[in-house]
Amino acid sequence: MAGGNSNPSNANASKTPSNIDQMGFRAGPGPRPGEVPKVRSKDTAGTLRRIWGYLKLQRSTLVWVIACTVLTTLFSLLGPYLIGKMFDDYIVKRQYDGMFRMGMILFGVYVLGALFTWIQQYMASSLSQNTVRDMRSDLFEQYQRLPVPFFDRKTHGELMSRAVNDIANVSNTLNQTVVQLIASVLMLVGSVVMMLSLSVWMTLITVLTVPLIVFITKKVTKYTRRYFTEQQKQLGEVNGFVQESISGLKVVKTFGNEARSIERFREINERLRAVGIKAQSLSGSMGPMMNTMRNLTFLIIAVFGGVFAYHDLITIGVIVSFLNYSNQFSQPINQLANQYNLFQSAVAGAERVFEVLDLEPETSHEVRREAAGGASRPIRGDVVFDRVDFSYKPEVPVLRQLSLHAEPGQTIALVGPTGAGKTTIINLLTRFYDIQSGRILIDGQEIRELDKEALRAQIGLVLQDAYVFSGTIRDNIRYGRLGATDQEVEAAARHVGADAFIRKLHDGYDTHLNAEGGNLSQGQRQLLTIARAVLANPAILILDEATSNVDTRTELHIQEAMKLLMQGRTSFVIAHRLSTIQEADAILVIQGGEIVERGTHEELLQQNGFYADMYNNQFAHTQVS
Repeated sequence: MAGGNSNPSNANASKTPSNIDQMGFRAGPGPRPGEVPKVRSKDTAGTLRRIWGYLKLQRSTLVWVIACTVLTTLFSLLGPYLIGKMFDDYIVKRQYDGMFRMGMILFGVYVLGALFTWIQQYMASSLSQNTVRDMRSDLFEQYQRLPVPFFDRKTHGELMSRAVNDIANVSNTLNQTVVQLIASVLMLVGSVVMMLSLSVWMTLITVLTVPLIVFITKKVTKYTRRYFTEQQKQLGEVNGFVQESISGLKVVKTFGNEARSIERFREINERLRAVGIKAQSLSGSMGPMMNTMRNLTFLIIAVFGGVFAYHDLITIGVIVSFLNYSNQFSQPINQLANQYNLFQSAVAGAERVFEVLDLEPETSHEVRREAAGGASRPIRGDVVFDRVDFSYKPEVPVLRQLSLHAEPGQTIALVGPTGAGKTTIINLLTRFYDIQSGRILIDGQEIRELDKEALRAQIGLVLQDAYVFSGTIRDNIRYGRLGATDQEVEAAARHVGADAFIRKLHDGYDTHLNAEGGNLSQGQRQLLTIARAVLANPAILILDEATSNVDTRTELHIQEAMKLLMQGRTSFVIAHRLSTIQEADAILVIQGGEIVERGTHEELLQQNGFYADMYNNQFAHTQVS
């Protein structure tokens, strides 16, 4: 948009409510002057409860997962017991027929275990994918509801990281941890029960390593969450920088800053690498440590089991069963330890998602006035700014006691130097931001009492930077009014002179546009956005440098179309080319956040003031050119 540093994306700051921090997230009261702010601990229990809330939406699938997990665990516990029985009853006694029958039973047990394991994994995948689908949908819907200032303070890549990387972490964890948690607990309890039924003393010897395992796990996982959280943050920065660099690649190449971009990326990438090594190395160390503990348990069972068998306290089959059960006993602890690291990463990702979901949506605090005939009724377009003050940062005022009146059907032009506050006026009229003091009235009603959605539905906005979406040209124009017919779409295109170039394309109105309309010229994209505004048929029309990116011939054609479009509508036109606003009903000259001159084109020229200087300078430049 025009308006220079009056735009928060350029000023790099904006006024936010006291409970929203500079990153756009809700926070408590800030520290007192001179006080070192405290780092608040994350609410792991609260995060888990919210994830569980999503899981409960898949009740039937969750029941299937639990049922299959129980059956798989029972078959896994039955195997070692049958192996021990086969040793004692058939192998030692050399009863080969019984050994064959037991072998077939074992084969059936393992086949059934494998079958239920497959069903378990399939249902677990469905559970995790359905859950993260709901989370991802909620996050995207929240993005649509959040106010514009939030996006001015966040990079696109960082927001994409929350929707992609963080939710992917949650998905991976749910796909593995939910099943592993249930299976590990059942296996742990079941193994102890089975071992106690065989030998109490051997069971006590087997569990000797548990305190050591718990101690090591607590020591290692003490640091994992911090590193995984930092890793996700750095990954968001990498995504943001890559997205920004690719979008602005032409600018990078034009100014020869490829080397600087590469160096900057290396710095960010190096930070991600460093924290990634810490997170992954700590996570990876759990496996070898747990394997060492398991081998130690094997050694203890072999030694003590041999001594007990020598004194006829237990049989060889019991030792064989214990060796298997010790593996099944230590394996859940090992899995829980490994899954805990993955769990830490998922919790960190989920918290980042819930931070966005917890922000106050733009429409949640709105005062609905439909019953009272508020913004739901058609707008006539009588707009009044009454002594409006506004600033993005408290110490840097942008508008000062600004007052203006646009009667229905009038065309008001806003001119002035970059950063004067022209685009800020538009941001306030569309309620992308709210004023600090003063009033804005539409048809005599305070704008803050109007529903934002209903208000914006009657405002047409054409920006300097023409944005088109991936999809067909027809769909892009229809974006202005989704219920429009094909005939209405084509009529809007003809109205602004876009029909001619559209029909020359290979697929006409069904031509697919690539990322941000890269297969069209800037002027052609602008024509599509203007056609979109024509189709919307708004009561208030806003043109923010709408013709600045088209050639002179196209500009003249658009101006003629705009005259027809602006008839009967209140229109606000921001323009640097003063030749495009000479027929405006009123021209407001903005400087330093104040209206320093107002009048028609002829009246302002006669005043021989700031506007006249601007016009004469442009005219002289045109003559020289």
